[in-house]
Amino acid sequence: MDSRSHTHVTAALRLCLHALLTGLLALVAVRAVGEGAPHAGAVVALTVVMAGVYAAGAIAGTPVRAGTGARAASVRPGTRSAALWLAGLCALWLALLVLSADALWVAFPLYFLQLHLLPTRWGVPAVVVTAAAAITSFVVHRQEIAPGAFIGPLLGAAVAIATVLGYDALFRESERRRELIVELVATRAELAEAERTAGTLAERERLAREIHDTLAQGLSSIQLLLRAAERTLPEDAPAAAHVRAAREAAQTNLAEARSFVRALTPPDLEHGSLAAALERLCARTTGPDLTVRFAVSGTPVELPTPYEVALLRTAQSALANTVRHARAGRAEITLSFMDTSVALDVVDDGRGFDPSAAPVDERGDGGFGLPAMRSRAATLGGTLSVESAPGQGTALAVTLPVAAPAEERAA
Repeated sequence: MDSRSHTHVTAALRLCLHALLTGLLALVAVRAVGEGAPHAGAVVALTVVMAGVYAAGAIAGTPVRAGTGARAASVRPGTRSAALWLAGLCALWLALLVLSADALWVAFPLYFLQLHLLPTRWGVPAVVVTAAAAITSFVVHRQEIAPGAFIGPLLGAAVAIATVLGYDALFRESERRRELIVELVATRAELAEAERTAGTLAERERLAREIHDTLAQGLSSIQLLLRAAERTLPEDAPAAAHVRAAREAAQTNLAEARSFVRALTPPDLEHGSLAAALERLCARTTGPDLTVRFAVSGTPVELPTPYEVALLRTAQSALANTVRHARAGRAEITLSFMDTSVALDVVDDGRGFDPSAAPVDERGDGGFGLPAMRSRAATLGGTLSVESAPGQGTALAVTLPVAAPAEERAA
């Protein structure tokens, strides 16, 4: 039930309550006149006054829309004005009850008014007091004690309490479901946006790798071959100028290819080092249920762009698996620079799994992304190792070879 349907239902119930109270007051007045009651004039006057007071409060309690807003009703549930208005109605009803036994029928709509306008801790006692007043009036006027005198008002009070409290409970439940649906729709939208972003980044990375591994490498080889050919040709050879122009064109296109590769690298690597990108990743992933820490071991060295992309993507995939599957409370990422290699370790204290039984879906991505990580590391000549067991957390390590510094090679 959304807010609009709730408004329609409330309006319909309000109209029924208006009709019920008006009809019962009219019935009291008609019976008093028709039966020639001793205080018929006073009864009619009290019913008219009570109907007028009720009508004034009902009109004041209806929000009036004006333009784009709505004027707040002066008689609203839980307000002082509502309590005063209800107290006036009850006082008039008690006076009417003294003059006419038929006025006890008006107790039933009063039950709903009390439960609607007063908090539950006050509404239920008010209903009980109203039922007691109705029973007392019947006994006093009829001069007899009959089961119906007790059953009628008490049964009406019970029905009113059950109806109002049940409707409130149903409305609260429907509101919770509506909020959950709104949250689900928002989450689905965020997930779709995240998937689109992830797809875009993956495609950018693939293009960068393809350009680097094919076009850039090919143009670099062409440039080297043309340089070698240019050196073997005499200065006055007719083909020397053409070879030089071809080499310069290859060099220009190689520079453009490398600029494309730089433009297609992950945004986290565009502004800072790999260590800074991993630190930002840990900060973004840290939340109420998971604490992620980052550390650097060894002396950082500049890595080729494909290495940085591979290590960052592996860390992102490993942390994503930790968040989705591990139910971990702590995770640590360590970037280690060694003499001839660089290593990335991702360790968590989650529920773990059996690496040998990791599922592989039809696309070959792997249920935990391990084949994709292993393939990425193997492309760069590295290795991926996973140590895990059910209930013992997970430790993932990727190692990539790096060239030794020039002074060490010379030594």
